[in-house]
This record gives sequence, C-alpha cells and structure tokens, in this order.
Amino acid sequence: MTKPSPARYRTTNWSIYTASLRKRGSLLIWLDKDMTWLASHDGSPGRPAVFSDGAIQFCLTIKVLFKLPLRQTNGMVASLLKMANLEWAVPDYTTRCRRQKMLTVQIPHRRADGPLNLLVDSTGIKFLGNGEWQARKHGVQGRR
Repeated sequence: MTKPSPARYRTTNWSIYTASLRKRGSLLIWLDKDMTWLASHDGSPGRPAVFSDGAIQFCLTIKVLFKLPLRQTNGMVASLLKMANLEWAVPDYTTRCRRQKMLTVQIPHRRADGPLNLLVDSTGIKFLGNGEWQARKHGVQGRR
C-alpha cells in the first residue's frame, strides 16, 4: 500500500499573510507607575527582600517570553523600564535565580489573532487579549 501524498498549501493572498505574521510578533507591555516595585518589610527574621514578588515575577515573565538567560534578562528589563521613564532598580540575576524557586511563571496559550498585552500593576501580572485592559479602563469603544 502506498503512502498518500501530503497536502500542499500555497499562499495566494500575500498581503493578508504578511499582516498576520506582523500581528504574531506584536507585544504591548503596560507598566503601572503605582506598582509596588520594592518589597515592604514583613517582620520575619533575617535580611528583608529588596524587590517585591511582582517585580521578580515581571522579570521572570520577560525571561520566559523572550527565552533569555538570567543575565540577559537584566538588560532587557532595564531597557523596558527606561522606555517607560521609570527610575526603578533592576533585580540582579542572583536575586531572580534565588526567588524563581518560590515563584512560578505561567503564560496562558496565546491566540494568533491579535497582539499580546502584558499588564503589570499593583495586583500582579496579567495577560490580556485584544484591548481588554483598555476597555476595562476607558470603557468599550464602538462595536467589536
């Protein structure tokens, strides 16, 4: 018995194909300036943590999203904070390495039909779809 020949797909509409490839690479990162970046002292014995869990979680999320080593993540997070005009210190790679044992980074399945919105605020990190955060903050704009 012979093997059936595999289906052959040909792209016929290159403009739509190119636009969909551009949408796949779209990433928006929203940083809330009121986010607690530095940790508060919890009263436990020993040296207090310098950075909050949200700050470490943000760094680890960037590490996972871009498949970066810990030290390269430091430069990426520093550049993101600089673009957001935030004068926050970046956790060094040893701090992230120690704290990643206690935190887990879970990124839900990303749909290919739109950009990925990464929202970082005082409640933590959220992944939102097409304009969910904007609709929640500013209200629904027009028909969807």
